[in-house]
Amino acid sequence: MPAPRIRTLLVDDSAFMRKVISDIINIDTTLELVGIARGGQQGFDMTMELKPDVIVTDMVMPDFDGLQLVNKVMDKMPIPIILLSSLEKTDSRIFDALQFGAFEFIDKPTNLDQDRIREYRLVDLIKEASRTDVSLLKARQLAKKNVHHHTFTASLNYEIITIGASTGGPGAVELIVNNLPSNLQIPVVIAQHMPHRFLESFAVRLNTQSPLPIRVPSKGEIVRGGNIYIAPGEGNLRIEQNIASGLPMFTFTDRKYQEFNYPSIDCLFESVAELYGKNSIGVILTGMGKDGMMGLSKIKEKGGYTIAQDEDSSVVYGMPKAAYDIGAVRQVVSLKQIPGFIISCL
Repeated sequence: MPAPRIRTLLVDDSAFMRKVISDIINIDTTLELVGIARGGQQGFDMTMELKPDVIVTDMVMPDFDGLQLVNKVMDKMPIPIILLSSLEKTDSRIFDALQFGAFEFIDKPTNLDQDRIREYRLVDLIKEASRTDVSLLKARQLAKKNVHHHTFTASLNYEIITIGASTGGPGAVELIVNNLPSNLQIPVVIAQHMPHRFLESFAVRLNTQSPLPIRVPSKGEIVRGGNIYIAPGEGNLRIEQNIASGLPMFTFTDRKYQEFNYPSIDCLFESVAELYGKNSIGVILTGMGKDGMMGLSKIKEKGGYTIAQDEDSSVVYGMPKAAYDIGAVRQVVSLKQIPGFIISCL
């Protein structure tokens, strides 16, 4: 007996976009488009009536937008919600929607021919969203912050913390950085899969919440302890030794990676393994695919400490599982325990 199709509701005020997204959903026979709403209020009403498995909604709509829809649905009938975004990079509402429980966001499709439609991630996101534990999405609203200092020893065991995340990652990254001590002495470098125009605003948002300075680094910038860096999405970030000063600095490579690019987690992890070796900590968080698997393996091979988020706390247990399955993970840790566990390693 075939598995039941994934019942999907589409909400968008644009007739053109409703047609484009409907066509994309209808291509896959495992999905069923059970309803199409022209606005947020109608989308909410149809949600209550149809009880879909997944909602795909425009973020920007008049009167009742995607953020309001996320708030109301997650309060009344929690269902995974995928946001279609055309927001500018300075608009932080997308991160508010994620915090309130949205599953993920994706740029609206533009100029899609048949080949590019197959590469557009929406169908894969719908499938992953239908399998997620909605309680994990709602739990983002309850995440707490650490307001305490930590007493470090004079000599630390590690010199850098590097983190990779994809789907479900913004909330996970936010929880971790908000629970690191304000007197952390080593750098943290994070590669988060996200449309490049949002990474700067993601860093700005985190910077307003954390006592540690958080920003997107520039090419040639020296890596400083006590700073958190968010990899930009316009290239694959590496850390290499500055020949003149001998200090670690940020660089970029033209090399393309099999699993993901801009930013590639594998690229960042591999460079950290090469430069820091046994003095590095690598952490792989929730996400679709296998990016970070090979890079984390290299950190472990060099003697660094490797950590993977556990399945129960992962919105999508893809990247952590891939790394675990090849033996690249030394310790599996639940999301809420990761900040404290990292500090205990230092």
